[in-house]
Formats: sequence, structure tokens, C-alpha cells
Amino acid sequence: MTEIPKAPVTRIVKNAGAERISKDAEEKIVEAVEAYTEKLASAVIDLAKHADRKTIQAEDVELALKHFY
Repeated sequence: MTEIPKAPVTRIVKNAGAERISKDAEEKIVEAVEAYTEKLASAVIDLAKHADRKTIQAEDVELALKHFY
């Protein structure tokens, strides 16, 4: 079971231009979004820890996106 709701992901895919999306594809995209988010979160947490902070800041996200993804 995924933690991210399928409806918002489906909306994003449709806003990107898809007319329709199968249930299987919807589930695979949600799984991929969750996997990507977990990897990004891990990198962001590492950056915050490296800066000796417990709080994640926007700059951590920007840096992770710029250097790791």
C-alpha cells in the first residue's frame, strides 16, 4: 500500500498531457514518486545533519536537487 494518494498523482499526469492512465500505470507512477521522495528525503536529511541541524530547510532541498538529482 502506498502512502501518497493516487488522485493527485493522476491529476499531475493528466495535467502533463495524458488523456487517460490505466490503474496499473497509476500505481507504478505512485510507487516511483514515493521511491524518489524517499531518496530525496534521505539526501536532504544528510545535508541538514552535515550542517549540524535537526530542521530541514529549503536550502537543503535546493542543494540536494541541484547536486544529487
